[in-house]
Formats: sequence, structure tokens, C-alpha cells
Amino acid sequence: MIDVAIVGAGPNGLMLACELALAGVHPVVLERHAAPTGEARANGLVGQVVRLLDRRGLYARLSGESTPPVPQPAFTFGAFPLDLTVLTENPHYVLGVPQAQLEAALAARAVELGVDLRRGHEVIDLRQRPDGVEVDLADGTQLSCRFLVGADGGRSAVRRLAGIDFPGVTNDRSISRTATVTVSASSVDPQTGGLRVPGYGVVPPFQHTRTARGLIAWAPFPGRPAILSTTEWPDTPTDDETPMNLAELRASVARVLGADIPLDAPDGPGLLRRLTGRNTRIAARYRVGRVLLVGDAAHVHPAIGGPGLNLGLQDAVNLGWKLAATVRGWAPQGLLDTYETERRPVAERVVMSTQAQSALIGPGEEITGLRELFAELLRKPEVTGHIAALMSGADIHYPADPADPLAGRCAPDVIVHGDHGPMRLAELTHTARPLLLDSTGAYAEVAAPWRDRVDVVTGHLEGTTAAALLVRPDCFIAWSAGDVDTLRASLAHHFGSAR
Repeated sequence: MIDVAIVGAGPNGLMLACELALAGVHPVVLERHAAPTGEARANGLVGQVVRLLDRRGLYARLSGESTPPVPQPAFTFGAFPLDLTVLTENPHYVLGVPQAQLEAALAARAVELGVDLRRGHEVIDLRQRPDGVEVDLADGTQLSCRFLVGADGGRSAVRRLAGIDFPGVTNDRSISRTATVTVSASSVDPQTGGLRVPGYGVVPPFQHTRTARGLIAWAPFPGRPAILSTTEWPDTPTDDETPMNLAELRASVARVLGADIPLDAPDGPGLLRRLTGRNTRIAARYRVGRVLLVGDAAHVHPAIGGPGLNLGLQDAVNLGWKLAATVRGWAPQGLLDTYETERRPVAERVVMSTQAQSALIGPGEEITGLRELFAELLRKPEVTGHIAALMSGADIHYPADPADPLAGRCAPDVIVHGDHGPMRLAELTHTARPLLLDSTGAYAEVAAPWRDRVDVVTGHLEGTTAAALLVRPDCFIAWSAGDVDTLRASLAHHFGSAR
């Protein structure tokens, strides 16, 4: 029997597979497509997930940079530009890689780690047993696994077959069109990189520009085609059965801006996508017996602000170590259930954020008044900081000991100065093992009975006021320096009984 089968070889499924393999569990990944589709969906990663990829050694692979990621100086919330340079601590990171490139990197990493990636395998039915799940495939074969994870997107077959409801709402009032495009060199402002539109002016890059007729966004990327998108609120419905083409986007641009601009398709494959309405749903349960959901299979929301991969990949990393601990037999009672109790509130905040942004870009005089008020609030750095933390996921605080001010928070970028020189936390977390960082040397003996599960690193800690930190595999703090009894209790609570 297979320990874990993951349905879906998108970023979330592949990330979960990598996390399980690092923890000593080698899953099977079932993907219905025979080969990667290369479909351009997400255009990059936004938020704390960029730091997370750095902490798994994947940021350098994706970015080509040998230096750590740095925060983004500006971003947008709805159609509002955010000046993040006013913040003392900027939590917002951006990595501009298309989803196809991310999937390829994660697939290569999964194979390196021994993951069994099976393409062209479509799940058509499942049955739960007390000790596992039986899965039927479209080719007539079956497989048995101890746990099954649906990472198969918003239309998840696993969610449907497991009988998990997907409540929510669909707002069908708006139409968004997005495409990869090329434009003439004269259409790009050399100073800002903005899109020059005769009769209108310049559309700034990497932010939503609102007009009286709709919304437009222009995203030029070095070394690859730019992405252009519009959002409108039409009086009559659009024929969604007719495939979108570039002429349709050009006509939409003309309506939104009141001016025309020539657009050409890029060489090779590109994105042409029309979305009618905004779908917002969260699964009624993230787990039913031995079936679990991750990423878009568990939640869908408007794409505005780009939070999807930030949410989904961190789902995968949160679930990975807990599921591996359960399979390997050392998980404390109820550990796997904390996947939903920790991650559902995060999804709810992402839904709140995307719905708020969708409202702020909408039509109507009342919305105009709301935007004017919101613009005033954003002049306060503390409001900008609050919005930046919300969008990046830096405000996540998992349930933890209220007497421990750091527990439940994501670990800062600590540098440990030990016998082998300075080491960044990101360099110490490539293995995805729990870490006890100890600047005193007094706590290592306490953690010794967990040495098969927890690594101990001693040295002066730079970047935190704590004398010691117990860091979970997902890089959230389980405990910060206190007495040895609280450390021992935290070790047992998170990583099971000592051996």
C-alpha cells in the first residue's frame, strides 16, 4: 500500500510531495494530463511564500540569484498604489516567475527527492476504508494508499468524490480579460516601463489603473512577453462559449481607456483568458477521514493581488510535516487536525482581502466615496503596514501559548553565528526538519530525546531578541526561550513523545 497519493501535479501538489519526501515519506503524484500543459496561469509569487521558497533552497533555482530575496518597494491593493518604502519592516516579497516555470522546478526537485510522478493518470472514483483509501483510475487500474490528498484545483475531483461541500458565492457582474502580448518599442515609456496609449497617456506598470469605464493592468517582464489585463462591468452578458482572442482584448482596452493600441501575440504559447465573475468558495472541511484537500481544491477566490500561490504553497508546507509525522507514527494526538484549524482562518483572510479589493475597483458613486476615504487612510504608514501584512501573509498567527509572544509567528530571518561561521535560517531549513536554535547552550540537553526528529544548532542568534527558538518544519515558531519545562512540553506537543 502506498503511504500517500497526491492527485494533481500543479505547484501545490508538487510542493507537498517535496515536503513529504524530505520528511522520509515518498508519495505518488497522480496527474491526469499526460504532459505539463504549459498553461500560463499565475504570473509570479507574491508574499511570504517567496521567503519560504528561499528556506527550501528553491528561490535561487527560480530567480537565478545567489543573494536572498529583498522586499518589494511598491505594490497595489485593488487599484491603490502602496508605497512600501515608508515601512520600517517591509514584509512584501515578489518573485516574477510564470507558473509553468515554477511547476517545472518543483517537478524536477520532486524527482530528485525520489517522488513517483505519474502523468496521464486520472482519478475517477475513491472509497475510504478504516486503514486507507482505494482509488480507481480512468485506465481501469486501481491503487491503495493510507492517505489521499486532493491538490487538483478548484474543480477538484477528489473533493467531489469525497463528498465535501464547496459553499460560497459567484459574483457574475464583471468580466476580466488577460493575455500575454507584445507591443512596439515606441509604446513603452523608457523611464517607467509604462504602456504609452495615444489619446490617453501612460498606464503605469505593475498596478491596477482605474478609469470611469473599468480597470487595466500592464505587467512588463524582462526577457518574456508582457501581460495585459482589463476588467469591465458590462450591461449585457458576454458569450463565454466563444474562445477569447487578442482582438477582443484590444477592443476591451479601447473601451476602458477610450483609446486604441495595437497588440500582437507573442512568439510561442501564450495566455488568452476570459473570466466572467468572481468565484469565492471554501471547502466545508479540509479533511474527511483519510482524504485531505490542499490549495485551490480547498479554496478559491478572486486572483486580484496574486495571493493564490502564497496561500496554496503554504497550505502544502503546513500539511507536509504533519502528514509525514502521522504516516511515520510519531505524530502527537490531533496533530493532523491542526492543518485545518491553522490554515482555514488564513484562507478566510485571503477571501476577505480579495473581496475588499474587488469592491474597491467596482463601479458606482458609493464605491467612489469609499475609494476616496480609503485613499486618505493609506496616507498613514500604519495602515499601509497593516495592508502589506495582510496581503503578504505576514500577519499569520497560529494558535499558541499566549504567554509566549513569538510562538505561532513565522520565524524571522535569523542568522546563527556558530563554530562554522554565520548561517542564515534559510540555509538551515533546506531539510525541512524541526530546529532548536540555542544561543545559550542550556537547552540542547532537553531536546536530546527528540534527536531523531529535531536538529539542534547552537550559536549567537542575530535577528531576534530571543535567546532560543524552537522552529517547526514550516518555519513557524513553536517556542521561544523560557524554562526547560515549557520547552519539553512544546517538543512533545508538536513532535510527539520522546524516544
